[in-house]
Amino acid sequence: MRFDGPGSSNFEDRTGQSGGFGLGGGGGGMFGLLFSLVASKFGFAGIALLLLGYCALTTLGGGGGVVGQKQGESRLDPATGQFMTQVLGSTEQVWGELFKQAGATYRPTTLVAYSNLNQSGCGAAQAAMGPFYCPTDQKIYIDPAFFDELSRRFQAPGDAAAAYVIAHEVGHHIQNLEGTLDRARSAQASAGEAQGNQIQVGVELQADCYAGVWAKRSGALEPGDIEEGMRAAEAIGDDTLQKQTQGRVVPESFTHGSAAQRMEALQRGLSTGNPASCNYAR
Repeated sequence: MRFDGPGSSNFEDRTGQSGGFGLGGGGGGMFGLLFSLVASKFGFAGIALLLLGYCALTTLGGGGGVVGQKQGESRLDPATGQFMTQVLGSTEQVWGELFKQAGATYRPTTLVAYSNLNQSGCGAAQAAMGPFYCPTDQKIYIDPAFFDELSRRFQAPGDAAAAYVIAHEVGHHIQNLEGTLDRARSAQASAGEAQGNQIQVGVELQADCYAGVWAKRSGALEPGDIEEGMRAAEAIGDDTLQKQTQGRVVPESFTHGSAAQRMEALQRGLSTGNPASCNYAR
């Protein structure tokens, strides 16, 4: 991808910092034990959604896996940091213009790069939980090591795949500004587990579609970028991940959509460039 504009200033580098909880970092200690116990009972999808708001790419549909986990401290690579701020800056330009056309003002999100254990407005942010958006403080949390995980484990390398991660999380921020997340939470409160999962799938597919809208309007796409994004969408489909982690597919436990659904949603945004076409969430 090619970004000509300046990077966003709405960025926090917390990599290499301790979260200060006194509970143990990198998946260890009291918090790591609590996470493991709750995940084993309710599934990884449940704990990520309950504790950390909207987790975009690494909820494994109840499979109980963790990704992006590592020991020790690491600092943010300058090139990766620049890339993250440039993608975020591009989303601000695109969504700022779209909101302006609709007679509204876009309030940007803040992107937080962190490692190991840190604090978010939705509770403890652990690297093992992967990228997520917290509606409470309206910030996106990403351990940059996830980009390597996306390439190695999910076989979805490339800067366009990494940009898709960020743009999807920004999509959740758009949903928060629009009131979609509040409506989804209210609907889930009175729904059964299967129906609640369906509601969540709609939310995630809309965020995928919004990522496609951004990519279409960004002017940053280069040859091969669409294919990279599609590989990423396919790799993190609930059915793909469930086959890898538990050897079977349980559609009623899907929380993010199948590989085909996620690819279709991203393609819809790319094809139309119109947020109104992303009518997955109700």
